[in-house]
Amino acid sequence: MFIELLAAAADAAPQNQFGFMEAMEQGGPVAWTILGVLVIQSVGSFYILFTKYFEQNKVIKQYTSSRAAFWRAGSLSEGATKLEKNSAWRQLVDDALAAEAEHKNMTDSLEAHDWLHGTLARSEAAINAKLASGLPFLATTGATAPFVGLLGTVIGIYRALINIGIAGSASIDKVAGPVGEALIMTAIGLLVAVPAVFAYNYLQSRNKKIAAMLSGFSTELLANLASNGVVKPHLPAAAAKPAAPAKPAPKA
Repeated sequence: MFIELLAAAADAAPQNQFGFMEAMEQGGPVAWTILGVLVIQSVGSFYILFTKYFEQNKVIKQYTSSRAAFWRAGSLSEGATKLEKNSAWRQLVDDALAAEAEHKNMTDSLEAHDWLHGTLARSEAAINAKLASGLPFLATTGATAPFVGLLGTVIGIYRALINIGIAGSASIDKVAGPVGEALIMTAIGLLVAVPAVFAYNYLQSRNKKIAAMLSGFSTELLANLASNGVVKPHLPAAAAKPAAPAKPAPKA
């Protein structure tokens, strides 16, 4: 009989379970909403990181693989065919050729030079703006994710204090869940923010490198147009093709 009473008392005692899901369930809709925002920020950050990385690699590879062939062509129009369509470098060349065709209507040579320079500058700005798209999201995530997690922390601590007030004592079973949720939210916020900041700085540095390449290419185009095709950048000598092996002399 005594054993049965102890078993019944054990069954009637509240069973406290602590873990991530339990902490989130105690947090209710507010905790799940905050977690959802952090997940969206994290997924968006990694998506932007990988897509922009491959886009930057493509732009750099197009420049390094086609630059020599472009400048060895007889004219800019011919060289444009060496560049990949819809690429940043083809856009600069096409805009430069269009500006050259339009500047013939200008009577002042200085105005023509300014027109060509302004056209190339606008083309550069458009390309740089496209490459920079998505980076503001990374900057926003890196700046706000810790505070979003801190909001979950504040709410968790507030609920812990409410439980202490209702229970009249600061027992561990009353505060462990809310405090655990608070710590989880802080950790998730930091885990979301840190990769976003690293990704932003890394992609931004690569964009600066590409911007310098675009600026140099635009300067070369402008010099070539202003000199009627005389001025071209110095290129390394093309590798000589290996000579064919000599055929053995026929036997007498």
